[in-house]
Amino acid sequence: MNDKKADYRKSKTKSRIAWVIATVLAIFWMFVALIPFAFMILNSFRKQFDMLSQGVFHLPDPWFFDNYPGIVANGFFGYFFRSVIIVVVCMILMLTIAAFAAYPLSRMQFKLRGLIYAGIVAMMSIPMHVTLIPIFKMTTNMGLYDNLFSLVGPYVTFALPMSVFILTAFMMTIPKEVEESAEIDGCNKFSNFFKIILPLSKSGLSTLAIYNGVSMWNEFAFANTLLQTASQKTLPLALGQFKGEHAMDMPLILAVLVLSALPMIILFIIFQDKLVKGMMAGAVKG
Repeated sequence: MNDKKADYRKSKTKSRIAWVIATVLAIFWMFVALIPFAFMILNSFRKQFDMLSQGVFHLPDPWFFDNYPGIVANGFFGYFFRSVIIVVVCMILMLTIAAFAAYPLSRMQFKLRGLIYAGIVAMMSIPMHVTLIPIFKMTTNMGLYDNLFSLVGPYVTFALPMSVFILTAFMMTIPKEVEESAEIDGCNKFSNFFKIILPLSKSGLSTLAIYNGVSMWNEFAFANTLLQTASQKTLPLALGQFKGEHAMDMPLILAVLVLSALPMIILFIIFQDKLVKGMMAGAVKG
């Protein structure tokens, strides 16, 4: 009896130590993540040369609020809405194709299943930037150069391999008995997909939406290669429009970065529970 009590106390002590260590590491990582954002916010309220005369982590003296109205007046929301449009279009296409591809790979058995799945996984290893020149030539030949929707093809294509991989692993966690019960009631494969598998995959789809949405929102290489005029450029290219000809107004650029980062931060706060559930479900099976 005494041995059991001693073991219980040891395990309880170990769990407390582990909890304290985890809490300390979490607080430390929180500060590491917040320091760059605090740096951006504080310095976005300074005048152009105040960063040289004041400490970058000191409170602005005086507070300068004209940077934000200035970037709005110079067309910030044009870049913003173009980024929203391209991300929404690409996300709808990517999630639709990924769901249709993941369903047979996860729920059906056919001859080429392993080969197709291996090919999709292998595509994840292709570096995105080695395709810049071929995609540029293809876009030019198709007459889509300097068109916002020229980004749809590259964005969707490079998001699909990882998306299909994650969503296939997620759909494998759904019990087959649910689908078999529906088939007994007269549902075919299409009905099972739309009425059972797809609704149960909301967490996985949300995970993919957040993961790929952030990448598309911040993507620079393809946007810089395929877009030229200011009327077509997306938000990552906006920084080039707000720098001066002979000197950069760093507080103004930091204000642009703050407004650019806010939408993704808000979306993550809203959907963080679905993101964690989707990643955990895929990890358990994968």
